[in-house]
Amino acid sequence: MPDKVQSYSNHTRWEPFYHFIASPIVLLNFLIQVRHAYYMGGRYAWWNALFAFGVLALVTSARLMVVTVQDRLIRLEMRLKLRELLPASMHADIGKLKVRQLVALRFASDAELPELVKRVLNGELQEQKAIKLAIKDWQADWQRA
Repeated sequence: MPDKVQSYSNHTRWEPFYHFIASPIVLLNFLIQVRHAYYMGGRYAWWNALFAFGVLALVTSARLMVVTVQDRLIRLEMRLKLRELLPASMHADIGKLKVRQLVALRFASDAELPELVKRVLNGELQEQKAIKLAIKDWQADWQRA
C-alpha cells in the first residue's frame, strides 16, 4: 500500500473479518442466548448462554494474544533500532521505556527518534497519543495485525 499515506489520524487498523463480522456475530449470539435463558429458563438455555460466553471469550482472547505477540515483536524491534540510533550514553535508558511507549515510537523516523526518546524519558511525553502526535515524519506500518 505504498500509494496511501499513513498518519496519526488514519493509522488505526481495522481487520474487517474480526472487527465487523466475527466479533459482532459472537457478541450478538451471546446477548441473544442470555436473553433467551433469562426469559425461558431451563438448564439447556443457560448452557447455551454459557457456551456462547465461552465462544466470545475465545474470540476475544485470540485477538488479545495476537496483539500481545505483536507488541512483543515491536518491543524487540524498537530496542534493537534504538541501540543503533541512540548514543551509547543512552543505551541504559532503553530499558526504562514502557512497551506502550515503544509501540508509539515505532512510527517515528530515524532522524527524529532520538529526540522523541529524550522527551519520553524526561517525562514530557508519557502516553501513546502524545508520543504519536509529537511525530513529525510519520513512518507507515502496514503490516500490523
